[in-house]
Amino acid sequence: MRTDGTAPGQPTPEGQDTRELLRRSAWDVLDVAEGIRAVSARTGALLSAPALGVFARHRPRTALAARWALLRALTHGQGLSGPARTVPLGMGHLLGAAGEALGRESLAALTAVTALRLRIAAVLVDHPELARDPGMRRLTAAVAAHRDPDAVRALRALFRDQGARRALAGLAPLMPELHELRALLGEEAGNGRTGASPAAGPGPSAGPPPVTDASRRAGEGAAEAVDLTEQERQVVATEGSLLGYLRNIEVVSADGRILVQNVRGPDGVVRYVVQAPGRAPGRPRDDSPQDVAGTRRGPAPTGSPYTRSLLPALRDYGIPQGADLALIGHGEGGTALLDLARDPEFCRAYRVTHVVAVGSPLGDDKPADPRTWLAGVSNQHDILAVPDGHGTGGPFAPHPHRYEVVYPGPTREFPHVHLLRSYIEHLRTVVPEAREVVDEALTPYRGPIVRTQAYRLRNRVHPPEGHPFLTVPTSSVPTAAGPVDVPVRYYDSSAAHLCYAVDAVAARGLLPDVPWMTPSRLGRRALAVLSLYEHRCSTIGPYTEVALSVAVHDLWRPHRHDVAADLLRRTDLRRTGRYVVSLAVTSDEARVVAQEIWGQPAMRMTADSDLTGRRIAVRSPDLGLTVEARLGPGVRGPEADWVLYGRRGESTVRTLVRTHGRPRLHPGTGVRLRLHTAAAEPLAGALRRLGVQAARPLFVLTCPSLMVHRSAGALLPR
Repeated sequence: MRTDGTAPGQPTPEGQDTRELLRRSAWDVLDVAEGIRAVSARTGALLSAPALGVFARHRPRTALAARWALLRALTHGQGLSGPARTVPLGMGHLLGAAGEALGRESLAALTAVTALRLRIAAVLVDHPELARDPGMRRLTAAVAAHRDPDAVRALRALFRDQGARRALAGLAPLMPELHELRALLGEEAGNGRTGASPAAGPGPSAGPPPVTDASRRAGEGAAEAVDLTEQERQVVATEGSLLGYLRNIEVVSADGRILVQNVRGPDGVVRYVVQAPGRAPGRPRDDSPQDVAGTRRGPAPTGSPYTRSLLPALRDYGIPQGADLALIGHGEGGTALLDLARDPEFCRAYRVTHVVAVGSPLGDDKPADPRTWLAGVSNQHDILAVPDGHGTGGPFAPHPHRYEVVYPGPTREFPHVHLLRSYIEHLRTVVPEAREVVDEALTPYRGPIVRTQAYRLRNRVHPPEGHPFLTVPTSSVPTAAGPVDVPVRYYDSSAAHLCYAVDAVAARGLLPDVPWMTPSRLGRRALAVLSLYEHRCSTIGPYTEVALSVAVHDLWRPHRHDVAADLLRRTDLRRTGRYVVSLAVTSDEARVVAQEIWGQPAMRMTADSDLTGRRIAVRSPDLGLTVEARLGPGVRGPEADWVLYGRRGESTVRTLVRTHGRPRLHPGTGVRLRLHTAAAEPLAGALRRLGVQAARPLFVLTCPSLMVHRSAGALLPR
C-alpha cells in the first residue's frame, strides 16, 4: 500500500494513475533534454558556419559580438552549459573544456537525470522488489546525490564501470532512458529511440540458400555445434508440442546455446524448429549475445548480435532452401527470432510459417512474409515483455495471423515472473486456453522428433566475460539440480570476511570427529571466519551465501607455523585450509552444488544483503542472523584465495577458491553481529558456541567487486 492508502499502480484519490503519470512525465522531460541537446548542436554548428565567416569580413565588430553571444549561450553555466565536444575548435572549445574541468555538466544531461529519477519512481510503484536489485541499488545511489551535477558525474562513472554495466543490463524497463542518458553524457553514440522498420514482401526463391546481406552481417557472430550431455538428452522432448519446445529451451538456457530440431508432422513432412532462450537472470553472458544489449537492433532487421549469431547455426544445420521453419523463443531469444522473421532476405531463403515468442514484446512491425503466424504470450507483470505494465488481459488479434495474450499472473515479483519455468507453469494452469490455441496452430510441428542439434553462440566482437581470469577449462558434473560446469565461476560478486579469534577447544568441537583434523592456532586461540557473499552473476545463478569456517592444519603433517607459511604459497600448494562448519544459501541449485560437489553442509535460507559500500549488511530471518557494519579506513589486502574442506562419507573434500578483485583490510570496530532469540541450528548454534556474538572481529577483509572460481572438490583419503 502507498501512504495515501491506495494500492500500487491504482488511481490516486485525484483519479490519476501514479505509475502512468510518472512515466509520461519522464518521457516529457526526456523530450525536453533531447530538445536542449539539439539546440546545443545547432548553436555549435552556427559558430563555424561559412555564412558567419563571410559576415565577419564585412561587419567584424557585429560578427564578434554575435559570436561572443553564441559562445556564452553555449558554454556559460546559466546557459546550455554545452560540453567541449559541441563547440568548434578554438577559444570556444577551450571554454567548454574549462567548464568540464571545473565539474560543470550540460543542461541537457541535468535535465535527463530528472527524467531518469521519474522513470525509476514509476517502475518501483508496481515493482518495489526491484529496489533490492543490485543494478537498481547502484542506479538509485547515483541519482540520489544532493546536487544534480554530482548525480551526473556519478552516472558517468557508473556507465564506465564494467560490473555496473552488467548490473544495469537487467533493468530493461529503464533501457530507453539509460541509452538516451549515455548519449547525452557522451558515453555512447546514437539515440536510444531509433529503430528499424523492416520492409515486407518476400518472394519465391530457387536454388541453394543465397548468401544474403543478413548472412554477411553474421561476420561478428558465430555458432559451434555442441553435444548435449547424457542428462540433457534424457530431458529433451521426443515429441513436438509447445510445452515440449519450451522445456527444451529451459534445458539450454544456462550457457548461450540454442536448439534446432527436425520434426515429422502428422502429414509425414519433415519440418524444422529453432528454439532460442533469453539470458537467465544472474547468469553470465559469457561471449554469447543472449542479453538485452545483444538484442538491440541496428539499422537492419537482423542488426542485433544475437540475430546475427543465429544465422551461422542455421547454415551449419543444413536446412534446405524453402523448407518450413518454426521459430520459438523466450525473452531475448524471442526478440531475436522476431527480427529474423522480419528480414525479407531470410524469408526468401526459408518459409517461416510460425513465430512464438514467450516473455518477449511482439512490437508493431509485421513479419516479412504476410503468411507467417505470430504468437506472443506475456505475463502482464513481466517488465521485460510488457515494459509499461499495460496489457489487454486477453488475446489481441489485429489480423488473422497474429495471436497475443497478456495475462495477469498470480505474482508480481521480478525476475520470478520472467523465468521460463514460470511461463511453462502458467501455460499449464493459468492460461491453458492460450496453450491450446498455440498448439493447434503448431499442428504441422506436432509429431516425433527426428534430429536434435545444439549450438553454442559466440560473439566474436567481444571477449568472453571475465576474460582472462575466468577463461578456464571446464567439465560438466551431473547433480540433482542438473549438469553443472566446474569450476563454478562467479562473474560479479561482493564479499566480506569477518575473522574472529575464538576458543580452540570450542572450535575443535565443531570439526569432524577424526584425529587428523585440528584447528590452526594463533597462540592459544583458533581462527574462525564468517564469510558473507553476494553473488550477482554466476554459472549457477545469483544467490547470497553465509558460511562459517574454522582454519585447520595440514591433514597429514601439522606444524605450528603452517598458516603463516601458506600465505607465501600458491593456493594449489597450500597444506592448510578452512573447514566449512555450516553454510546457508538462498538458491536450491547452490545448495545442491555445495552438498554434492564440495561436500559442505548447506541449507536453504532467505536473506537481504548489501556488501557493495562502506556500510555492509546481511539480514536473514531464517537464520535469525543480522550482520551490520560501518567500515572504517582500510588498507589494500591480499587476494582472498582459500582452500576449503568439506566431508563426503568417510572422505575429506578439498576445494580451491581463487579470487580476483581489490580486497581491503579493515579493523573490526563498527561490526555488529546479532543472533535473534529464536535463531536455529546449525549456524546460529555454532556461532553461539564460539562466542562470536559478543566478540569483535580481529579484522574484516572486504571486496565490493570481485570475480571468483571454485574448483570441483577433490576427494582425500582422510
